[in-house]
Amino acid sequence: MGLKLIGEILVEKGFCTISDIDNALSLQDEIGGKIGTVLLNSGSISEIQLYEGLSEQYTIPMYSELEQNNFFLLEIDEIPLAFFIKNEIFPFEFRGDSLAVAVTDIFKIDVFSIIETKLKKRIEPYFILADELRQFENTYELSQVGNDFNLDEDEADKLKDLASEAPVIKLINNFFAKAVKSRASDIHYESYKDGMKVRFRVDGKLHDIEAIPHKFKVASIARLKLISKMNIAENRLPQDGRISIKIAGQEFDVRSSSVPTAFGESFVLRLLGKNAISYSLNSLAFYDDSMEILRNIAKQPNGIFLTTGPTGSGKTTTLYSLLNELNTEDTKIITVEDPVEYQLNGISQIQVRADIDFTFANALRSVLRQDPDIIMIGEIRDLETAQIAIQAALTGHLVISTLHTNSALGAITRLVDMGVDYFLLKSSVIGLMAQRLVRELCPDCKEKVELSKDELDKYKIQEIIEKYNFLKINYHKPKGCKKCSGSGYLGRLPIAEIGKFDSKIKSTFETLENQDNDISKFGYRSIYEDGILKVLEGRTSFIEVVGVTNE
Repeated sequence: MGLKLIGEILVEKGFCTISDIDNALSLQDEIGGKIGTVLLNSGSISEIQLYEGLSEQYTIPMYSELEQNNFFLLEIDEIPLAFFIKNEIFPFEFRGDSLAVAVTDIFKIDVFSIIETKLKKRIEPYFILADELRQFENTYELSQVGNDFNLDEDEADKLKDLASEAPVIKLINNFFAKAVKSRASDIHYESYKDGMKVRFRVDGKLHDIEAIPHKFKVASIARLKLISKMNIAENRLPQDGRISIKIAGQEFDVRSSSVPTAFGESFVLRLLGKNAISYSLNSLAFYDDSMEILRNIAKQPNGIFLTTGPTGSGKTTTLYSLLNELNTEDTKIITVEDPVEYQLNGISQIQVRADIDFTFANALRSVLRQDPDIIMIGEIRDLETAQIAIQAALTGHLVISTLHTNSALGAITRLVDMGVDYFLLKSSVIGLMAQRLVRELCPDCKEKVELSKDELDKYKIQEIIEKYNFLKINYHKPKGCKKCSGSGYLGRLPIAEIGKFDSKIKSTFETLENQDNDISKFGYRSIYEDGILKVLEGRTSFIEVVGVTNE
């Protein structure tokens, strides 16, 4: 569960009102800065109220709550006091394997890492108010501690050495091996006060794996940054990187992302197979009628086909499978992606680079000069990209792309909201699709049961059975075994709604008021109905379908 918003905490404590928060958000848009600081500077809250809110948000105590209040700075042989004072970190007590410090800013992660590495002790932070901090400063003449402590290059080299030690390399490599064996799509390294927690995302769900002890935390972070080709000395800003690695004979391209948190950096690694994708539409568990609609749309010489769904719903896999089927010797296909997730043989794939202003829109302008037959756009994110995609469709190209909406017909509403004229969509869009992934029942342990009356009524089973003439019910429930690690599920399969943007649907969007996004009312199967049919086939469960369709 994520951190509670500071504004929410301050309102709950009665320190400010929702109106104060709204005003502060408006100011924040104009001048930037953290919302708490904006509230403080505008006079909506006091300093003590801000820190009490931060204390609750990050579960970090206030220094003023301690019984001792002697403002005594520890003199530490390994690190001069000038370094602590310069960085406004005030050490006041050793506590076994930790060093208690008073700070006004808990996000000095780079400095914390240096201290922890140098002392081999973890930082135990306490929030301190500015007045209290000044009393700390007044206990020392800064001229007496004038020798600064330059750690930048030296400590970066030490971190590299630390990251190259055999136990650390073995630790990180073991997590990679376990992730592949577990079929994990992502590895999460999450920093906490006493170390790091490692979690794997398997079949869309996060699972706790084990904890990394505090003594290995800094070295583990350094190792991940080193192999990701990140700046090992930068701890204050988010970073992105890539890793090419071979695990159990299989090559992986790993996307890595780091962000600073209250207790150190947290990493997420996305594991992507480097081998050319070999998926086909036939392997995606779509029903024959949906496949026929999809193939008919893909045979069109021009137009836009849009597939929608949240992140991680299998959109890219579906589009890549479609491209593989369309990829023939007499067809030129170009993709524009961010990032290029899988390598496709015989297809030109372009990586967007926002850092050098090589955006989707800019890339598409270049692509149109490359004489493509089919263009795949990783995602339509803005009006400019949408307009170029429509232009490409209207000038003889087949364009396939994705959008983040909840339903297939919701894609039209989303594009109109972006600023696209409906008459252009009416002339260019030829097909729409929405997709989700549900966990598939483990074939080794799933248990056959009879449908209960409650289930028949609750999930509208009889209505769906009659509508689609579904006669052979093979309903199962998850059980759990060694093969599926006790979860009852093994792997995932898509559920989808697919339809042509035909005259029946187009007419309902002529006026965008009270439009209906339920595609089943136009003769196509809805994503919920598609999921229920797969439940009745014994492939997934009601709870999975309801969980992803919000029905």
